[in-house]
Amino acid sequence: MMKKIGIIAALPGELKPLVNGWQQRGSVYFGRIGEIECVAIAGGVGAKAAEDACEQLLLEARMDALVSVGWAGALTCGVKPPDAFAITEVVDSMTGEIYQAQSADGCRLLTLDHIARYDEKRKLAERYRTPLVDMEAAAVARQAQAKSIAFYGFKAISDAYTDKLPDFNRFMGDDGQLRMPAFLGYTALHPQYWAVLKRLGRNCKMAASNLASLIAESMGQRL
Repeated sequence: MMKKIGIIAALPGELKPLVNGWQQRGSVYFGRIGEIECVAIAGGVGAKAAEDACEQLLLEARMDALVSVGWAGALTCGVKPPDAFAITEVVDSMTGEIYQAQSADGCRLLTLDHIARYDEKRKLAERYRTPLVDMEAAAVARQAQAKSIAFYGFKAISDAYTDKLPDFNRFMGDDGQLRMPAFLGYTALHPQYWAVLKRLGRNCKMAASNLASLIAESMGQRL
């Protein structure tokens, strides 16, 4: 029986519906899912940020599981925003390692070292045979494996396979945070992105809500 889990997201918006009403201390949230004690954090984008977030949570207390949650991009037209999925296994594109998650039903996930661009999605889907992509789950799974504790993943789709978004990688800081002033300045001068970014915002909000519901339902069954 699990008693305490650590939940790691990249961005606060990914956690917002889930941690609504939870206590907050700095960047860390404390709450419950059923009888399970939960500690959650939005640690930033990318593997290094996810690793640091895991270490921070593991300093809080001993965890029975680490859970990677957040938005993911669609690599195929078979999955669409704002649907949420449990993750069955994670492929680390940097090392080729495959990490098994505890969920028996769901999707395979690819973790990249950058935000997947529109022009590479099809090749990634074909090479790794996975419909979803993120930047953090493999790092969380690796930390769970190192600590000999369970790993879970839950991801909700923020952007569709056909969405032609600007290259976010140009605006990511070393701390795993989006350099918002630079990004807004760029997009203000490129109106071709306005409609898709507006749609992305709507998708992200709905995806986070669906993600919170899936996590609560799925983890509640593992008491």
